[in-house]
Amino acid sequence: MKKLIFTLAAVLLPMTAMTAAQAEKIGFVNTERLLREAPLSVKAQKNLEREFSPREQELQKMAKQARDLQAQLDKDGVTMSETERRNKERELANLNREFQKQSREFREDLNLRRNQELGVIQEKARKAILDIAKTDKFDLIVEQAVYFNPKIDITDRVMKALGDK
Repeated sequence: MKKLIFTLAAVLLPMTAMTAAQAEKIGFVNTERLLREAPLSVKAQKNLEREFSPREQELQKMAKQARDLQAQLDKDGVTMSETERRNKERELANLNREFQKQSREFREDLNLRRNQELGVIQEKARKAILDIAKTDKFDLIVEQAVYFNPKIDITDRVMKALGDK
């Protein structure tokens, strides 16, 4: 068994060293930063905010209505007639249900649109990374690393390439 392990080590060690020696030009892209700070990402975020702002305002208005109705019930509930109090409670329950439903739909729609925008940005970023890799003859470009030397970080170049498109 030891003989087999030593034989494997003798064969694999030079191959590993040879592979590492062949990877001469390495780059790193911080995709988190890219998706957060690239002009294309910032523009997409602003578009999403503009697109969903009216619905968000409507939800805020509905939440305020529910708070006001709850406050009225808390304040005047004891002095209201049984029928009036029951109607207000039913109205509050309906308002809360509608608010929950619209909030859920809002979040789902927002997440769907955000994922669509991120998909477009990621696709363009991949193309920009590939273009840089081919142009500058990179052997390897990684997107996730436990550690990377800042001198191999090409995130700014990718952001600039995305900004030019």
